[in-house]
Amino acid sequence: MEIGKIIKSNSGFYDVKTQTGQIVRTRARGNFRQQKIKPLVGDIIEFEQDYILKIKPRKNEIIRPLIANVDQALIVMSAVQPTFSNNLLDRFLVNLQAQKIKPLIYLSKTDLTPPTDLAIIHQQLFYYERFGYQVFDQQQMSELKIALSQFETVVTGQTGTGKSTLINRLLPNLKLKTDAISDSLHRGKHTTRLVTLYPFQDGLIADTPGFSSLKFQGITKELLPQLFVDFQYFQPFCKYRSCLHLNEPDCAVKQAVHEQKILASRYDNYCQFQEELAQIRPVYQKISNKKEGKR
Repeated sequence: MEIGKIIKSNSGFYDVKTQTGQIVRTRARGNFRQQKIKPLVGDIIEFEQDYILKIKPRKNEIIRPLIANVDQALIVMSAVQPTFSNNLLDRFLVNLQAQKIKPLIYLSKTDLTPPTDLAIIHQQLFYYERFGYQVFDQQQMSELKIALSQFETVVTGQTGTGKSTLINRLLPNLKLKTDAISDSLHRGKHTTRLVTLYPFQDGLIADTPGFSSLKFQGITKELLPQLFVDFQYFQPFCKYRSCLHLNEPDCAVKQAVHEQKILASRYDNYCQFQEELAQIRPVYQKISNKKEGKR
């Protein structure tokens, strides 16, 4: 029996990198499907005679993109084409932090952005840096390579932001296919179809398919405040320990927004996310009640 890591999946076949560095193509055992077990890129597995026998416990798992055992995620946000969205950025951040995955931020297409617009975006990103997020752009490739070395990193982002272009800069020999933004639809084309891990400076980089929307994964209204790291600086001064920073009196977070210590757009996004979670929760409750035979 051998141990290896899945670095690519395609139509039921899994390419596994063994401990000796060999790449072996495997398939899952037949009873995996019966047990509803699906191997993921990033899984550590035990295999024998080209069949996966066991999947080691995962330290984390992302549904979109579908990948396991990630150390960190590089969020590619374009300055233009598509337009920079701090709402989408915050969605990424809370989803990743809920999975205990370290987020990094990369701003692409700065060379295509008018200076005035770029200055506004940089000002917003400086706020994120103040609270511990690492931010990179096209002029900081050396610093980015250091941050990516020795880790399993998933490169993720909206369709058309330039993920494959960035990976081509990091790993020129790959020559991944890239496409321009569609002029008629004003959105990117899906140039990456599969999740694949590539070796990079004693670590691994995963290129992932893009998407147009991002839903929350395993996040509750009670957990959400903890995933806004800037809120945590003011949370202890709220009147109520369980404060959700919405309608509660003497809320230190709302006061910090009023005093411009918290970015207004961050709080607006937070309130929107809470509204979305409030709409999702009754659905889960309805399903739960049905299973329990309640009316």
